[in-house]
Amino acid sequence: MKNSTALHWIDGQWHDSDQHRDSIDPATYEVIGRYADGGAREAAHATAAARRAFADSPWKEDRALRARVLHALADAFERHAGALVELLSAENGKIKAEAAFEVGMVPSKLRYYASLVRTEYGRALEPKAGSISLVLREAIGVAGIIAPWNSPVVLMIRSLAPALAAGCTAVIKMPGQTAQTNALVSAIMAGVADLPSGVVNLFSESGAEGAKWMIESPDIPVISFTGSTGTGRAIAEVGARHLKRFGLELGGKTPMIVFDDADLGAALPKLEKALTVFSGQFCMTGSRLLVQRGVADAVRTRLSARLGAVRVGPASDPASDMGPLIDKPNVARVEGLVEAAIAAGANVLVRGGAVTDGVLARGAFYRPTLLEVSDPELDIVQKETFGPVLTLQVFDTEAEAIALANNSEFGLAASIWSRDVDRPLRVARRLEAGTVWINDWAVVYDECEEGGYKQSGLGRLNGMAAMDDFLQYKHITMSPGAA
Repeated sequence: MKNSTALHWIDGQWHDSDQHRDSIDPATYEVIGRYADGGAREAAHATAAARRAFADSPWKEDRALRARVLHALADAFERHAGALVELLSAENGKIKAEAAFEVGMVPSKLRYYASLVRTEYGRALEPKAGSISLVLREAIGVAGIIAPWNSPVVLMIRSLAPALAAGCTAVIKMPGQTAQTNALVSAIMAGVADLPSGVVNLFSESGAEGAKWMIESPDIPVISFTGSTGTGRAIAEVGARHLKRFGLELGGKTPMIVFDDADLGAALPKLEKALTVFSGQFCMTGSRLLVQRGVADAVRTRLSARLGAVRVGPASDPASDMGPLIDKPNVARVEGLVEAAIAAGANVLVRGGAVTDGVLARGAFYRPTLLEVSDPELDIVQKETFGPVLTLQVFDTEAEAIALANNSEFGLAASIWSRDVDRPLRVARRLEAGTVWINDWAVVYDECEEGGYKQSGLGRLNGMAAMDDFLQYKHITMSPGAA
């Protein structure tokens, strides 16, 4: 790009917008760049380009091309990983290790779906003598991808890779909060020579007009969205007018169930990180801690000490354990939820809260908070906080633990801690969650499906099932000619 402003990448070209905004480092609130702020015009332009590429380029029919491009994209992201980590840390606030974790997941996803391109097939059969039927799986058309700001690179790729593997072209709406990172991602993709113009189109937007245009457009038959449950419901309602297909990974309120026989030495570091990774701005954040009474005192004491010692700070400081929230309005929002919980009867074990003094007060920092609750219906237990706030509930029996864990509209993930041979799998089978970790947290494999039960989403990402959103079936039958 030969421009100091982060631009959109549409139809293989860089495009500006009438409106520009500042990009902010949430750790310092310093301006780190400017970006073109897109909307409906950019969405329409990107959709037209994607439709042309789907109709006129060889993309949807040339499997070898798709596999080659996905491998080339993986190589390109590996080559530019260092620069991407630095920029993501500065703009998104993640400490360097967490930014490297996010960026490091990208190449393997692209390579996994490159392999599926070459193994994807339909089927042929002879339903009756002399009649041959073919069942083909064909790309559905233009895929709309709406990515969130909390992990913009990997969550965008998590949707894009299976869409491209299926033969779709794509329109991607990226968040304005990470526009500098978005532009670097676009530049990385633009460097892949074999990627036809218009197959991938990306614009940044601080608002929602472009996203709304995508939802309402009959030219985008499928939307892959990662975000809040409320927004997921709203877009599904609008898209229903066109019978639009949706893949939705939505909110979560992950229960972490610790039984009396758990190895606390192994569990406590994971419980801490389950809350503080990405500053709790993660759909799988371990935000509900359910502890059996026999180890409750030990967990209270030892986890409180660990959370109280977490060092918040900017990614530029190697000693930082946890970075800032994305912005100060979110700090105020989380603080309001905590104050309301305390007023409703939650007992404070670690107050944490907004950093209001010293150099860190310039940024959007919020220290980890631990609240013990006895009422499972409190908002702090039932609603997604999206910040480093953990609730602790004590249970006595296995059945009670399962009931507490399932007492939620969400069902994205759960974690079980026990050294018993039979209990973890028995409990896992009864939990209403799309992913269950036993004696661990946040273990995700490209080959294994990820998604939510209940109000945590529709469809699956990762694994073979992720391609289903982007494919449709065609039956071709051939009968013997008349004599």
